[in-house]
Amino acid sequence: MKKRINPFLALDYFDFRLFFFGSFISQMGTQMQVVAVSWELYQLTHSASSLGLLGLSEFIPVILFALVGGIAADKFNRKKILIFSQIGLAIMAGVLSIASIEGITSPLLIYIVMAVSGVGMAFNMPARQGVLPHLVPRKYFMNAVSLNTLQRQTAIIVGPAVAGFMIALYGVETIYIFNAITFLILIMTLLPIKIPAHEKKADFDWKSVMHGLKFVKSNQVLYSTMILDFLATFFGTATILMPIFAADIFHTGAKGLGLLYSAPAVGGVIAGLIMSSIHRVRRQGVIIIGSIVLYGLATVGFGLTTSFALALFFLALTGAGDMISTILRNTIRQLVTPDHLRGRMVSINMIFVQGGPKLGETEAGLLAAMVGAPVSVVIGGVGTVAIALLLALIMPKLRKFQGHELAV
Repeated sequence: MKKRINPFLALDYFDFRLFFFGSFISQMGTQMQVVAVSWELYQLTHSASSLGLLGLSEFIPVILFALVGGIAADKFNRKKILIFSQIGLAIMAGVLSIASIEGITSPLLIYIVMAVSGVGMAFNMPARQGVLPHLVPRKYFMNAVSLNTLQRQTAIIVGPAVAGFMIALYGVETIYIFNAITFLILIMTLLPIKIPAHEKKADFDWKSVMHGLKFVKSNQVLYSTMILDFLATFFGTATILMPIFAADIFHTGAKGLGLLYSAPAVGGVIAGLIMSSIHRVRRQGVIIIGSIVLYGLATVGFGLTTSFALALFFLALTGAGDMISTILRNTIRQLVTPDHLRGRMVSINMIFVQGGPKLGETEAGLLAAMVGAPVSVVIGGVGTVAIALLLALIMPKLRKFQGHELAV
């Protein structure tokens, strides 16, 4: 690693700057809603398994619609897809706010709203990622990826922390209203951005889906990183259990819940700043595997501790490990993917990146209902470390991958 540069270089470009700040505001609202939904659901049910089912309700739309959303991003205007999906997500946040104000919220309603929101995200995410490469020159793309990931992590720090205090003071309905407004703000920042037309449009059929899947399968490093991410997050995800830790283990209430949700992003931001200021990264495969091992070990530490301060520290370490892995995997995927396949690659990646944590939340919730939340978390962390080391052994191309040096 060598030659440090301006870590905010991509912000010199107007379109990226608009996209960056609009996305930050929207992401902050989304992360606030994550806290509000999980807290409200746990207050309604006091059940770990009900929290686990929340992950399942969000996973099903990913499986059913992610590939369709990817083809849509490769065929239709990506900016329009972003705008219409944001409108749909704003409506769903509005439904939650009305239900909370009227006192008619139920677990079933929450599951339905989150499932419909998942459909919107299945179209939103491929279009969003497909837009990013057109906002900066190729040579600054890793810097843009780092900053884009960094803004998300910063939103995860600010959003949940603010949400915890707002829930304690004003109730969850204020969070839902704020989130709806942030979606509209992102729409306003998208309007001036110019996105070039597709050089080669995809056909909207099953053949297009298979073309994307064959491309992933043909690139062993790309395929390996997706498998690694899916399995690691399936075992290591403990986020859905945070309301249990806040209410029943650390006894910190909604305010503490917000801090627990924010803590991983603190480590992620620090790691992201370091990554965005590094010009070239070598031995990417080893670094990806090592960062996931760190993620797993820190998860074990979180499950074992009874100290709230130490819990925040271990969660910050999970965020650092996750951030390093995410930046390298996203950069590799974007650089090896032709533009006419970008939407499909994001949608396929979305199945792995979203599917692993969401199914993992279901597994963690059901396991916690049987053995308790701390034991569930520790088992998940051990599983993450084991999976990372096993895949390093059976997938040598990933372990040895250096490729061309990833440049900012």
